[in-house]
Amino acid sequence: MLKRLTGLVKSIDSLTTAVGRAASWCTLGIVLIGFAVVLMRYLLGLGSIWLQETIVYAHAALFLLAAAWTLKEGGHVRVDVFYANASPRNKALVDLFGALLLLLPFAIALFWFSLPYVTRSWAILERSPETSGLPLVFVLKTLIPLFALLLALQGVAQAIRALVTLKLQQMIRGKAAR
Repeated sequence: MLKRLTGLVKSIDSLTTAVGRAASWCTLGIVLIGFAVVLMRYLLGLGSIWLQETIVYAHAALFLLAAAWTLKEGGHVRVDVFYANASPRNKALVDLFGALLLLLPFAIALFWFSLPYVTRSWAILERSPETSGLPLVFVLKTLIPLFALLLALQGVAQAIRALVTLKLQQMIRGKAAR
């Protein structure tokens, strides 16, 4: 049973890492396009709403698609004052209850409430309100439920990892008691 669970965790971690690494390339795009916008504005006197919106889209994609990877790597906020010096068992308990009581309900609610919002956007193929803006607002909004789904999957992996740790701690205590 533990082997299957750890296999599932590895699969989720692999997906999260792949999506996060792919999204991290948005950083390069943001810098290069931002540089181009500045050059165009100050050297050529030209502006481009299309390029400026591309930066916003890339920024949103970076944060929404890399959030689960950040969670996997331990980069999200928690009260490290207590967590840093805690035993492996207590860390596992914090991770388990944090995932089950905070992360998963948030991700599920966000997914559920974002679906009508995204569906409406797709129904009309929503475009930028700017005349020369990007015609892909519906794609941008699709990142919201995708963010929630990836975060929920990583929350499941976090909870399973914590359960496995607790089970192993229990087994070690059982052997030590003998």
